[in-house]
Amino acid sequence: MFLVGLTGGIASGKSSVIQVFQQLGCAVIDVDVIARHVVQPGYPAHRRIVEAFGTEVLLENGDINRKVLGDLIFNQPDRRHLLNTITHPEIRKEMMKETFKYFLRGYRYVILDIPLLFETKKLLKYMKHTVVVYCDRDTQLARLMKRNNLNQEDAEARIKAQLPLKDKARMADHILDNSGEWSITKRQVILLHAQLERSLEYLPLRLGVLTGLAGIASLLYLFTRYLLPSP
Repeated sequence: MFLVGLTGGIASGKSSVIQVFQQLGCAVIDVDVIARHVVQPGYPAHRRIVEAFGTEVLLENGDINRKVLGDLIFNQPDRRHLLNTITHPEIRKEMMKETFKYFLRGYRYVILDIPLLFETKKLLKYMKHTVVVYCDRDTQLARLMKRNNLNQEDAEARIKAQLPLKDKARMADHILDNSGEWSITKRQVILLHAQLERSLEYLPLRLGVLTGLAGIASLLYLFTRYLLPSP
């Protein structure tokens, strides 16, 4: 099994593309969902965040107040780095747990929905393929203004706060161009899925695991056959 990192930008259509992959039966892991999960009360990251940033980052029910925490680290690289050192290891652990579950179920590849895949570069080394959901800037701006009921100035500010989609597209292995009709984008998703499904890149890991399991079984047999006393 291999990992496919998928990303995009605000109003690029990434969520819609993910839905198509899911409809095709693909395994999808949303890293943002994992990031919210690992900071829930009772988890190590939650305790460490409170220790590092104080109880003022908590809501009345004990959950992390994401807005307050975001304001605390805004334009403060040291505090942002501290938060990342707390959350990123826990996110990777949960990500690998979910990936292993899909491996056991026989999936050939898993899609990881990672909004900041190219910005942080933390997970890039684990990805066999990278995919960007792209659209041209004018289309992105128009969609964002309509979707969020924003004026042009506010919409442009939000787009500028992210790494430009054209830069992400240059770094990606695959580009899903969502600038035009949705039916065209959907066909691109279906074709990419077929290409990834046909790939044999999943075989080395799976054969390695099976070989390892066979070796363990052989050792257990020898241990039982020759080392344990006969009845």
